[in-house]
Amino acid sequence: MRTPRIVVAGTTSSVGKTSITAAIIHGIKKHGYSVQPFKVGPDFIDPSYLSTVSGRLSRNLDPWLMGSKGVVKSFVKNSDSDFSIVEGVMGFYDGFSGTTNFSSTYHVANILKTPVILVLDASKTARSIAAIALGFTKFQKNSRIMGLILNKIGSKKHEELCRQALATLKLPILGVIPRKTNLIMESRHLGLIPVKESQSVKSKIRMIAKSISDFIDIDKIIQMGKKAQPLPKISLDKKPKHKTTIAVALDESFNFYYQDNLDALRTGGAMIKFFSPVSDSKVPDCDGIYIGGGFPEVIGKSLEKNQRMQKAIKKLAEDHVPIYAECGGLMYLTKSIDYNYNKFKMVGLFDATTKMQKRLKLNYTKATVSHDCLISKPFKIIQGHEFHFSELESLHNDVKFAYNLSIGIGIKNRKDGLMEHNTLASYMHLHFANSSFAKNFVQNCIKNSRR
Repeated sequence: MRTPRIVVAGTTSSVGKTSITAAIIHGIKKHGYSVQPFKVGPDFIDPSYLSTVSGRLSRNLDPWLMGSKGVVKSFVKNSDSDFSIVEGVMGFYDGFSGTTNFSSTYHVANILKTPVILVLDASKTARSIAAIALGFTKFQKNSRIMGLILNKIGSKKHEELCRQALATLKLPILGVIPRKTNLIMESRHLGLIPVKESQSVKSKIRMIAKSISDFIDIDKIIQMGKKAQPLPKISLDKKPKHKTTIAVALDESFNFYYQDNLDALRTGGAMIKFFSPVSDSKVPDCDGIYIGGGFPEVIGKSLEKNQRMQKAIKKLAEDHVPIYAECGGLMYLTKSIDYNYNKFKMVGLFDATTKMQKRLKLNYTKATVSHDCLISKPFKIIQGHEFHFSELESLHNDVKFAYNLSIGIGIKNRKDGLMEHNTLASYMHLHFANSSFAKNFVQNCIKNSRR
């Protein structure tokens, strides 16, 4: 299967990958092509920026979460556009640890046999930029780096100095982007601000994409992408009959979902109904509930005001309706969230409180399932990731956990996955590719519908 595609990588985090990837998407669309975006790694926020510009739902690609086969399957299955573009994560070779390329942008580029464009921050360098570029092309065999984009160029003279230094590498310079403060996206404690929170964020990323695209050679990038090697064909999942209904919390407070997870639930036979814990008064008629991550602490006041929703969710949980929650969803199910000297009352299903901390917990995770739970039988090994500033306090000693972690921090003492009634809530985010998680969750919802 021949799929025109490129990977946009960076030398470090915050080098401008998201803005530049969005700009390339804008430019390719302007040439009359449809563009499918992807994002390397477990991040939830950056993909939403790419989706805003592309008009197509972005997908994550992460070998730790999905396995190599899962990466290829998701990429091929969803590359039904004219062109596909993959935004990298962190620095090009940054992955699972400092001793391996596993789950890095380099790793994914090689799994997908895709040419790479390397973004370089030129703001504080001139001739030395060539040493940086040379190091990245030679650090590992088969880097696949086929072109460069120079970001944050200060002047024409600065550009010329960089071009002269890079000439010996014989790699095409595909873009030279000036240093302008209006081309920078705002960030918060977990990175960029989710587009679900503000229409102005959507408008700004579209403005930035349009502005930056004028400084990029889109024609050469399209030509480069068309030379990518063929990929294997993937058989598509059959459209199943609806056997159950799952209500998914989706609004400005809860929007951290992998699109593949929602698709896996549908493939398993679930109809998805979205609802808002902020603005809706009740949960839609359903057999199960999925509450993803997000920023409930930021929208804490609005969540606290909607006590009808909180009481409805608690009542459904006490009636043993299956509820699966991750990170922000876990926080919402505790008694309260402490944030910025405020305490917001939450659902209170779990007898614990949530308190925001100054230190970020950011890890890939690995765990053994210790108890039969909503998504898995005991003894299964599961891999995910955690990404949070909060901690749970005042947990009782008799609390029941579903996971024992060998990698990661979890909720307490390297344990994660609080269990209460038929609810499972964890800091660990899971990807449903190549796993039985979605199937088990759907089956539990079907059992509930028959009660």
